[in-house]
Amino acid sequence: MKTNRINSRHVPIYRDAAFDLRDADTTESAFDADSRDPLHIHDFIYTRYRNPTVMAVEEQLAELEGSAWAFLTQSGMAAIDTALSVFQEAGRQRPWLFFSEIYGGTYTFINEVLVRRRGLDIHWFTGAKDHYDLQQLRRLLDELHPSLLYFEAVSNPMLTVADGREVIRLAREAGSAVIIDNTFATPYLWKPLDDGADLVVHSATKYLSGHGNLLAGVICGNDTALAGEVNVYRKLTGHMLAPEEAARLGDQMLTFSVRMERHCHNALQVAQLLEKHPAVEKVYYPGLEKHPTHAEAVSLFGDKGFGGMVTFDMAGSNEAEKTENLDRFVKKVSEAITLMPTLGNTETTLLPVEAIWGEKYPGPGLIRMSVGIEETEELLEVLRKALG
Repeated sequence: MKTNRINSRHVPIYRDAAFDLRDADTTESAFDADSRDPLHIHDFIYTRYRNPTVMAVEEQLAELEGSAWAFLTQSGMAAIDTALSVFQEAGRQRPWLFFSEIYGGTYTFINEVLVRRRGLDIHWFTGAKDHYDLQQLRRLLDELHPSLLYFEAVSNPMLTVADGREVIRLAREAGSAVIIDNTFATPYLWKPLDDGADLVVHSATKYLSGHGNLLAGVICGNDTALAGEVNVYRKLTGHMLAPEEAARLGDQMLTFSVRMERHCHNALQVAQLLEKHPAVEKVYYPGLEKHPTHAEAVSLFGDKGFGGMVTFDMAGSNEAEKTENLDRFVKKVSEAITLMPTLGNTETTLLPVEAIWGEKYPGPGLIRMSVGIEETEELLEVLRKALG
């Protein structure tokens, strides 16, 4: 039976560090083509520039994201660094605006690298932790006229969903470029480039890979000029993903849509169980009708689901009791579920939020759970016993 190329192609691994250029004329034309047209290179030079294995998987990712091109990097943070850096010249003329509800590694990168080491003018759209006031965002855009707006489609770890299409529209009105971290939503739920984003980044370590055995990032876009900028920055900084890792990612993406459907199904079941349990004070999952951004999630994702992440707060009359309840729950549940500072794996993992975010999210009872694709009832029974 004929299937889509994404679901049927395995990628050969080219481990070569450099490639035979044959003669002087070919050498000259190869270097010229690499600098002039990064999307249509016919002669490979050096794996730090381009590699046939990596390029083949990039084509898979571009097809999955619905983008004109995709570039792989060594990690999600390398993808974020590259995507932001190609706009740095404009960032020296006008400020950049970031949603404050973002991954802790990105937050630290902004403060430690962009502000302290590069001296860029960075502003934050804070709002509330469980919803976004777009009127406040509009006022901030009008006031700052930023050259760049950056946000996550689904925030980490509070799972707040932005009205992505409206945010992009407001940014466009203000003359801002838009970069979106789509790691949590994935192209299974939303493709921001279709709605006017300039670049989309993913930590491919997470759902695109799904098996927790590689590090990778990806940048996707449609603009040819931006492709050239991304290609040059990645080449000069050495952010290129190794061919072995790219091939593994390509193989693991064969099950992407099946895995995401199951992640979404199981996460909703887990969230509904937690919502009704007396040991849990509050559940943050956009698939629940009580979630403050449920309407935004429905508008953005349609009927595909709401992602595989669930964050919840243990019950307790005070912080000491919450800490005690969390410790008791973690001790019981860790017999079956791994505590791990990553997400998107086929198996369920969890992480106490305070352990990694500290003061940014005060409260000792908060837990971020990455719901896997295990048999649903078995997973729910593990949680019932641990909460009991």
